[in-house]
Amino acid sequence: MAGLSLKHIYKKYPGGYVAVTDVNLEIRDKEFIILVGPSGCGKSTTLRMIAGLEEISEGELYIGDKLVNDIAPKDRDIAMVFQNYALYPHMTVAENMAFGLKLRKVPQDEIQKKVVEAARILDLSHLLDRKPKAMSGGQRQRVALGRAIVRSPKVFLLDEPLSNLDAKLRAQMRTEISKLHKKLGTTFIYVTHDQTEAMTMGDRIVVMKDGFIQQVDTPQVLYEAPANKFVAGFLGSPQMNFIDAVLRRNEYGQYCVEFGSNDNRNARGTRFTIVVPESKSVADLAKYVDREVTLGIRPESVHDEPAYLATAKTGIIDCNVEITEMMGAETYLYLSCEGIPITARVQPSSTAKPGENIKVGLDPNRIHLFDKETERTIVN
Repeated sequence: MAGLSLKHIYKKYPGGYVAVTDVNLEIRDKEFIILVGPSGCGKSTTLRMIAGLEEISEGELYIGDKLVNDIAPKDRDIAMVFQNYALYPHMTVAENMAFGLKLRKVPQDEIQKKVVEAARILDLSHLLDRKPKAMSGGQRQRVALGRAIVRSPKVFLLDEPLSNLDAKLRAQMRTEISKLHKKLGTTFIYVTHDQTEAMTMGDRIVVMKDGFIQQVDTPQVLYEAPANKFVAGFLGSPQMNFIDAVLRRNEYGQYCVEFGSNDNRNARGTRFTIVVPESKSVADLAKYVDREVTLGIRPESVHDEPAYLATAKTGIIDCNVEITEMMGAETYLYLSCEGIPITARVQPSSTAKPGENIKVGLDPNRIHLFDKETERTIVN
């Protein structure tokens, strides 16, 4: 088995385009690590450089203790699973899974043993004589995984393997791949643009944007303590609410976040205030007083329950309900506060109706503040 080390990795194309910039990443042996980000962020390019399918322009890539920059893909002891399965249509499941081993001149009895074992792990034993066209998308994806498993590689690379599946099958396959990782005890590097896949599967997540790594950490830390506004907005569904605000200091010396309108000429505007809790009042806040900041709050921290509103001491705002979405176990409220869009994720017992004016409470203990210019996190 093997860990990986990426040291100052760059990918530069002719014409000056830089797809990946200064990637430094240590991946532990047996870790399940996810590269996530929007299309074009460099995640698949990074994976292809690890596989040897793209040349590394600058930097060093180690698999275990071995520098592999100039080693051919077939000699890197990695296996890659692609988005499009890449199965041979004229071959059976067993033949597809055995194909790579045959090319390596592995003895037939060993091939048979490995194929049978991989089929058992992936629940494909009853399909070994079937051809890909007679199988569902999920079954084909399992065959593609099986073809990788039989090689017993040190590292599995998976490039958006579930994106061609429907939502229900995707959820099922997420669980299957997580179980597979635990069974095999091998290093998995998984690329996706789906933040739900990233949050539910990875030991750690690498968030990328424009070829740069934004943050690397566990799903929980990324969710609760994002390094910047991009990470905060990318992870979480529905995404975090962002509100343009100003940081003030009140007469009691407390930091406060103000937003809304304060146009006194027409008396329609209202200024809303959230007192920043002591636990979030870091020394760094002093330099932001009377400056614009971005207030972030996740939808589940916006409350419409009467019990919450009755006891809240700060952060109560007036909103117009634009749309409600009943999701079964929860309800999404799409609100407008002084023209600011806010999404709330509330209990299904919520009585809010479109067109109504309601009060909601923004939980001050769950707010995030971001620098307006750099978008870096000031407070989590």
